Amino acid sequence: MAIEVFAPAKINLTLHVTGQRSDGYHLLDSLVAFADLGDRLRLEAGPDMVIDLRGPFAEGVPRDGRNLVWKAAQGLGWAGAIHLNKQLPHGAGIGGGSSDAAAVLNALAAEGLTVPPELPLSLGADLPVCMVARGARMQGIGEQITPVSLPDLPALLVNPGCHVPTGAVFSGLAWRDNPAMPDEIPSFETARDCAVWLKDQRNDLEIPAAYVAPEIDRVLADLRCTGNEMLSRMSGSGATCFALYPTLKAAHMAAYEIGAEHPDWWIQAVTLR
Repeated sequence: MAIEVFAPAKINLTLHVTGQRSDGYHLLDSLVAFADLGDRLRLEAGPDMVIDLRGPFAEGVPRDGRNLVWKAAQGLGWAGAIHLNKQLPHGAGIGGGSSDAAAVLNALAAEGLTVPPELPLSLGADLPVCMVARGARMQGIGEQITPVSLPDLPALLVNPGCHVPTGAVFSGLAWRDNPAMPDEIPSFETARDCAVWLKDQRNDLEIPAAYVAPEIDRVLADLRCTGNEMLSRMSGSGATCFALYPTLKAAHMAAYEIGAEHPDWWIQAVTLR
C-alpha cells in the first residue's frame, strides 16, 4: 500500500547566529514557520531503493544515495520506490530537501518503524524542526526544538532563481556571536502583532547572502514596495525571501505586482503556520 506524504516549505522568520562551536558547527536561534505549499511524496515498499522524480524542480535533484530522502529511508532500514514531486526550488533556503526527508521519517514512524534519536540531526540541522512542521523555535545546532503557537501568517515567497552556496554565506559573516532572540516569545493575536515583533529580530545571514547574490536585495526592495507589506526578510541562507501581509488577498495582489515585472521569478502566495 502506498503512503502519501506532504513536505511543506520551511521559512525562517528569524535566524540569529549566536556562536560557533569548536567543531565548526554554528549555534542558531531561529523562529520557524511552515507553508501550506510544498513537495509531495509517495512511498511504495519494495526490494530495492528507487527515487522517481517529477515536478518543476526535479532537474538536478540526485536520484541516488546522495538524496536526503534516500538516506532517511535507509536509516530506518526501509527500501522501496520514493516518488518525489518537487514543487519547491532546491538550495533556496526553505528546507526543501530537509522537509522531504523529515516527511519520510514521520511517515515511516507512523507505520511502526523506530527513528533513532540521533538520525534526524545527522541528516542536517533543519531535520528536527522539519519533523515538527509547525511553528517552532530552533536553537543550538538545530537539536533544541520548542513548539511556538503562531497565528496564520499570509505571506508571499519570492525566489529570483539564483543559487546561494551556504558555505560562502556563513564564511561572509562579520560576527558569529550575535544576540539571541528574547528568552520568551510572546503570544501573537494577529499576523500584524507578529510582524511588529519580528521587526526587532534579524536574519544574520541576509547581508552576507546578498553580497554573494545581489539579486536578494532586489527581491527585498520589490517586496517592500508592494501594498500592505508588513515585514520583508530573507529565509535561511537564501535566496528565497518572504513578506508578511494582513490578508491572503493582499499577498496575492503583491504576487501579481511582482510577477508582472519578473515573470521568470518563483512567486507564491501562501499561509505560514
